Amino acid sequence: MTYSIQGNAVVTINTANSDIVSSFGNISILTRFTGNLLPNTTIYSAQAQLPVGFVISENLFQGTIAGFTAGGVSAPPSTSNYVTVVQKTNFVNTLGVSAVGNLSTPRGYISGQSSSTHGYNSGGSRGATCYNFGGIDKFPFSGGGTATTTTSLTQARYTTAGHSSSTAGYASGGYCVFTTNISRIDKYPFSADTSISCIGALITAKALDSSGLSSSTNGYTTGGNINSGPPPQRVCIIEKFPFATDSSATSVGCLICKRITSSVSSTTSGYSVGGADDSGRVTFIERFPFASENGGITVGNLNQARSSISAFSSTEHGFGAGGYLGAPGSSNLVERFSFATDSNSSFFNTLVCCTFGSSPTQD
Repeated sequence: MTYSIQGNAVVTINTANSDIVSSFGNISILTRFTGNLLPNTTIYSAQAQLPVGFVISENLFQGTIAGFTAGGVSAPPSTSNYVTVVQKTNFVNTLGVSAVGNLSTPRGYISGQSSSTHGYNSGGSRGATCYNFGGIDKFPFSGGGTATTTTSLTQARYTTAGHSSSTAGYASGGYCVFTTNISRIDKYPFSADTSISCIGALITAKALDSSGLSSSTNGYTTGGNINSGPPPQRVCIIEKFPFATDSSATSVGCLICKRITSSVSSTTSGYSVGGADDSGRVTFIERFPFASENGGITVGNLNQARSSISAFSSTEHGFGAGGYLGAPGSSNLVERFSFATDSNSSFFNTLVCCTFGSSPTQD
């Protein structure tokens, strides 16, 4: 979200974090202003007077209104089970979950990126009809409707990890059937979303189900599977790449175990949610702080063990929607856990359509 000051405003800045100061992310607006600004974040200690016209950008990876799941697989993978539906989960629970639109074509195993106005859905697979899909769709958060295709990944693939800065979307890793695991990091600016480029590479080429996180300054990928066929070869590595410069990833830590997983981000930490390790599908929620980047700790559990979850964030909670249960197929469960306290998730709502491998975004 971006705010432009219409009158003099006093803001507060967290001076203890140089990254936040330099990017002016997560700035609190106090009450002494003349303009149309909405205070929505934590008030910190230091005050500064900003001039009229100064633009404040807030970290986009947390939503304030709703989370979205787009496309996915509605049952064990087959050509007829790939869907287009875009489902909206309102963060005010009484407003429920509703179908608000459709992707341009049915597919699953998609990554999601969020601008201030649109949800983006990158790559995917349609099974035997199109193993490797490279298109990037976008749909408006306000109004919904059918998504439009803006551009294509630099290499068609599925199960990429999705990341968002305040100005651009990123898709890292993935798998290209008949070719190989992919290590490249693709970037497209939200202001010119018909343009895309490869700006770097991951350390480890991921075949399946690594997950994407975003802080205000970096994109992170966690876990994944580097072997596309049996037996799986899961990894625990956490990699990061900077948003400020177009460059390759570096290793910053490890998950508590080797697994495929889904992820959400608070303003201070990344969370890996569910997934599957060598013993099967898991329920644990793992947190690692962006400031120290020294690996994660288990802080809670989901109610239902599943993988390929569509995970999105509000400013206060992480959400896990849908997912793969194994033999029963897809889940319709939406769970929620708090960023403020380390605790188990709780039931929040149910999806209109049971899916896994859907693209997560948030408004």
